[in-house]
Amino acid sequence: MNKRSYLLLITIVSALGGLLFGYDTGVINGAQFYLSKHFDLDSAMKGWVVGSALLGCLVGAIAAGPLSIKFGRKYSLIISAFLFSISAFGSGLPSIFPESLSLLVVFRIIGGLGIGIASMNAPMYIAEIAPSNIRGKMVTYYQLAVVIGFFVVFLATYFIGNSLTDAENIAFGWKHMFWSELIPSCLFLILLFFVPKSPRWLALKGKDAAALTILTKIHGPNQADKEIEQIKSSLKTKDNGIEINYFSKIIFGIILIGTTLSVLQQFTGINAVLYYGADIFEKALGFGKEDILAQQILLAFINLIFTFVAMFTIDKFGRKPLIYIGSIGMIIGFLLLGITLKEQSVGFLSLLGVLIFIASFALSMGPVVWVLLAEMFPNKIRSVAMSVAVAAQWAANYVVSQSFPVVMDSDINNGSTWNGSLPYFIFIAFIVITMIVTYKYIPETKGKSLEEIEDFWKE
Repeated sequence: MNKRSYLLLITIVSALGGLLFGYDTGVINGAQFYLSKHFDLDSAMKGWVVGSALLGCLVGAIAAGPLSIKFGRKYSLIISAFLFSISAFGSGLPSIFPESLSLLVVFRIIGGLGIGIASMNAPMYIAEIAPSNIRGKMVTYYQLAVVIGFFVVFLATYFIGNSLTDAENIAFGWKHMFWSELIPSCLFLILLFFVPKSPRWLALKGKDAAALTILTKIHGPNQADKEIEQIKSSLKTKDNGIEINYFSKIIFGIILIGTTLSVLQQFTGINAVLYYGADIFEKALGFGKEDILAQQILLAFINLIFTFVAMFTIDKFGRKPLIYIGSIGMIIGFLLLGITLKEQSVGFLSLLGVLIFIASFALSMGPVVWVLLAEMFPNKIRSVAMSVAVAAQWAANYVVSQSFPVVMDSDINNGSTWNGSLPYFIFIAFIVITMIVTYKYIPETKGKSLEEIEDFWKE
């Protein structure tokens, strides 16, 4: 097997963590529409059932740093795959205990643990094995896998939902939607045993010879020698082994910048649309129940297509230009949706606004944030720094998913002033903030090695 094929193979396997991320978070969209009726949930309880997995994601992301340092990126991903499989199987157990909503929540939290661990380790692993000239494209495979996961799960829920009557879907169809995740989760678990360990993690543990062997398979002998010397140089400290001070001005500043960008990805409102798309289409846009799952497939398809656009432009245009372009598109999309809702002229323009928003996010904040988080942190602090940034992202995700249905059903949002449009104007404000933060604080990492990116913070 040539080095290009080898790199592509291990990238695809590790990116399956993203597919499970997308599948697990996407399955709740179709399922919650029916399980909410099964358990007769109010807005607050619906937010809890949807958002409970995100608490697991938060804990998983926090644990991912220590796990990644101790066991490495590969074995951390194996742990996440195991948790995905337990969650997928257990989420169907309410078939045996029909009224056990609490049991469902427990297994959703277990799945969240897997997502939290995978969402940090998968893009970081890919960044640590990929050549600098195509690293953006390689890490974008992770985000591509996320949206493929969303697309596949929407197809699965559409197939399951349309093969059963409404009464059957409310009674047990949503449980089959959860169980469908067992197929990709078990595949991910098996394939992970065939990928190598991260060469940068091996070097961090003093296993330079093993790291060089893997780098040689990926880059060839000449480039591998250069890479290992750069890695060893970046790991040397002037403090002769003194522990890193994460609260020093420089290191804390780097982590704060990455964490802010990570949080802002969620405050664009993407998961409000993805998690509650069924509710948006039914309540805000007036679609009939029979059309809702089909509309979700349309969203997932747009998400998929424009992630491909990002994949083939991120190493050509750079990271920051894509964020600017996508942010402008997201603002336009939510303005169309918000204004048509506010003026009570819901129709084609409203749907177009949602699709423009999804497309713009998919070519910008979706993949680019994961690429930047995997790139921007120095080798010595990458595991801890990325763990903090990803944990904060899941906390922000939880805030959005928990509060969105409450705000949507609030009196102020449904009064004559806003007519259901308030959340989208709030999201627009955060998108503007995202552009400002990107301009002032985010480095352009296109074409630079991970060790060269470290020099940006020393300037």
